[in-house]
Amino acid sequence: MARRILALETSCDETSAAVVEDGRKVLANVISSQIARHQAFGGVVPEIAARAHVEAVVPVVETALREAGVTLRDIDAVAVTHGPGLVGSLMIGVMFAKALAFARDLPLLAVHHIAGHIYANQLVRPLAFPLVALVVSGGHTELVAMPAHGEFVPLGGTRDDAVGEAYDKVGRLLGLPYPAGPHVDRLAQAGVPRYAFPSVRLRRRDGDVREEDDTRYALSFSGLKTHVRQFLDRARERGEAVAREDVAASFQQAVVSALVEVAMEAVRETQAVQLVLAGGVAANGALRRALRAASEAAGIEFVMPPIEYCTDNAAMIGAYADVLYTRGVTADASLGAVADFPLRAASLSVQPPSAVFADSR
Repeated sequence: MARRILALETSCDETSAAVVEDGRKVLANVISSQIARHQAFGGVVPEIAARAHVEAVVPVVETALREAGVTLRDIDAVAVTHGPGLVGSLMIGVMFAKALAFARDLPLLAVHHIAGHIYANQLVRPLAFPLVALVVSGGHTELVAMPAHGEFVPLGGTRDDAVGEAYDKVGRLLGLPYPAGPHVDRLAQAGVPRYAFPSVRLRRRDGDVREEDDTRYALSFSGLKTHVRQFLDRARERGEAVAREDVAASFQQAVVSALVEVAMEAVRETQAVQLVLAGGVAANGALRRALRAASEAAGIEFVMPPIEYCTDNAAMIGAYADVLYTRGVTADASLGAVADFPLRAASLSVQPPSAVFADSR
């Protein structure tokens, strides 16, 4: 008999509800975006985001059930993102999911946001292990090895800005609207990467990663962002005309080349049979093309979600929630929101579920 999970995602500025069947089939995926509310501020305002979730969560859930052609009597479990993210936003989803689950006597499944992004790929193709996941978004840039379902071994990632945040900041320097990521990508496609912008990998002069870093996959985007700002400032001071599209192309090349480099090194080190791309920046055309080409050259399978499953959505939460459901990993009334929640702590083998969720109080 099919398993149907009602999933909720409210970690940042999208209110989303989905009905997912057997972890693979999306019966409905409804997203209420807040972009228009935050554009005037050039970024997400946490208080505004939380209030918008309060307004949207009930109609979004009702719409998802209606589009899926089911009622709550047809639902086997309720899943929700409980971290990481904006704590006010997370709390709206968590409280709603808890109330609904306990009112209907349904299992409650607590999903790590990044695990959800990775499992968006499960909606496209079954995950094959061992795999490497490259998670790239506005708040996260992380390289993760997975030896099996529900097992997450972070290999490295950014030491400062997330890649999506860097795109937004550089986009602002180029006069592009928020969120700038898609605009930078489109602008870069019209340009030529003629400027030698610095690499985002942290290295010593001999080519190795700095000794103080605990990983060979360390990245830093703040320096690149600062370099672009200083480059544009110097050009203005000298009265030089600089093509925005060439700046965008040079910036994007520096970012994409480093991400592909670390991803393929991780694939070789872990002997992964599959590379998956996840997160909002997974919609970036240049990154998708470069990773596909590198994977084909290495002879491994490359999986990326369709654009609608790259940004925050509840379908991805439902996809991973199915793993938790089949393993009997449920949460109880003590479940809370966790703003800062390391992915490693969400691994099923790390500790009993009760210990993981106790940290959420």
